[in-house]
Amino acid sequence: MLIDPLSYATFVAASAALILVPGPAQALVLANTLTGGRRAGAFTAVGLNVGTLIHAAAAALGLSALLATSALAFALVKYAGAAYLIYLGIQALRAKAGPQPQLQSATTAAPTSNKAPLTQAILAGTLNPKVALFFLAFLPQFVDPARGSVVAQMLILGATMAVMDTLYELALVSVLYRMRDRLVGNQRFMAWQSRISGVILIGLGLRLAAQER
Repeated sequence: MLIDPLSYATFVAASAALILVPGPAQALVLANTLTGGRRAGAFTAVGLNVGTLIHAAAAALGLSALLATSALAFALVKYAGAAYLIYLGIQALRAKAGPQPQLQSATTAAPTSNKAPLTQAILAGTLNPKVALFFLAFLPQFVDPARGSVVAQMLILGATMAVMDTLYELALVSVLYRMRDRLVGNQRFMAWQSRISGVILIGLGLRLAAQER
């Protein structure tokens, strides 16, 4: 086998532990599920893990090493990601709590565009240099050059983590979707949801901007 079974099992266990830790990805999935429904939440989950695959591929090809060694490259990606998170936070704070076209009934929701949540999630999942550096440090621990292509092994590991995370976030979407009609009908809840989401996203953006390599 290309990857040692014991190493792979250890990787799966470690990935599961990391995925279960609440973070900005889950916050974005839940916010988009509330405002756009099941499809928006599902496409957000997929988009975030397109970002995971991009980071895994970058680590496999050595591109993440550029972020680790180049202060300029790290700063450019960092500030782009921070600006985007802050932008999303401001948009959430400006959202109105009253009935909106996108807050449709969970049982009668009409098809909506999937492009916005998918693009939003891909950008949010990709524009974080800390994630790139994490993959550069995490994936090689489970790679054995004696077993074959290092790039192939890292891509397999990255794809495994992406699939696991997507399934977990789709489960979150399913749970929240069942509660959605009751929640979106509560204007007070929706107002606080928008405010809390906005503050969290802005806080994450500022935190990212302040991070060092």
